[in-house]
Amino acid sequence: MTTTHTVTDSPYGPLTLVAEDGVLSRLYMENQRHRPPQETFGEPDDGGPFPEVIRQLGAYFAGELTDFDLDLDLRGTDFQRAVWDQLRHIPYGETRSYGELAQLLGNPGASRAVGLANGKNPVGIIVPCHRVIGSKGSLTGYGGGLDRKQRLLAFEKGAGEDALF
Repeated sequence: MTTTHTVTDSPYGPLTLVAEDGVLSRLYMENQRHRPPQETFGEPDDGGPFPEVIRQLGAYFAGELTDFDLDLDLRGTDFQRAVWDQLRHIPYGETRSYGELAQLLGNPGASRAVGLANGKNPVGIIVPCHRVIGSKGSLTGYGGGLDRKQRLLAFEKGAGEDALF
């Protein structure tokens, strides 16, 4: 397996994109919780999937793209992948609670497990784990930090970065 990476700028700080055999598999924010050491990202490379990923991220941050269309190599347990699939179905500008996602997965008692799987999402922003909130509408954990989560949600609502919460 060949692992490569590139770094691109965003309004939320530098994003490190990692590909396995030419398919995007991870996206890391600066100072992200559980960010592995840089040496695990493979060789620097601006080719592979990165130009299209960067183009779509740029369109998203410009407010021109609301749904990513990218091949992803998401590695995790069956349950994690099921949660990540549900995340991709949360519409732009909307949120769901962990409990709502557990219901959609047919396991209403699994909201904590959904939260843990959400926290292991390897491709934040593109797989929009920032759209998941607490049952009473509160902001809860986000690997990129609650400030970024708040800013992303406000951006998607079109209300400006300081309007929510």
